[in-house]
Amino acid sequence: MTRPSLVLGIDPGTAVTGFGVVAFDGRTPTLMECGVIRTTARDPLPLRLAEVHEGVRELIGRHRPDTLAIEDVFYARNVRTTVVLGHARGVILLAAQLAALTIHEYPPAEIKKAITGKGGATKEQVQFMVARLLRLRSAPQPADASDGVAAALCACLSSTLPRLRDLKLPMMKTVKTTSTLRRR
Repeated sequence: MTRPSLVLGIDPGTAVTGFGVVAFDGRTPTLMECGVIRTTARDPLPLRLAEVHEGVRELIGRHRPDTLAIEDVFYARNVRTTVVLGHARGVILLAAQLAALTIHEYPPAEIKKAITGKGGATKEQVQFMVARLLRLRSAPQPADASDGVAAALCACLSSTLPRLRDLKLPMMKTVKTTSTLRRR
């Protein structure tokens, strides 16, 4: 019997980085640990990035995950926010690469859709479904930790679904159809 896959999910940030470690045996996900890595807002950015990197390295060393699932960059209205988030993702990806983890990056909408069925789900809906999927009495707190767990669950759930390109489908004929929309 092989050990369950272990996935480290990360919701990156420079102030608060959420994480969740989920074991997955191919059928049932189990939460091993979740929480946040906090930095001090008044500290210089390089110091905060070093703290995030060290926190992720510590998690990798403690749990020895097979996979890192990380939320991809979203484009904030404030360009500086997007760039700083990119820095945080960079140090996290570096830690995962140096540990030779398999890395999966998911857009926020894809994580939400995998967990709730809707790409535009609210944080509360994601938290509710994370708790349901893991059979927890309450959702992981704070919301950043729940988002990290959601990223890990996204990797677990998507790994069980066959990818379209991997399926051997019979050749299908292209059928030309015409439809008409009528407005009243």
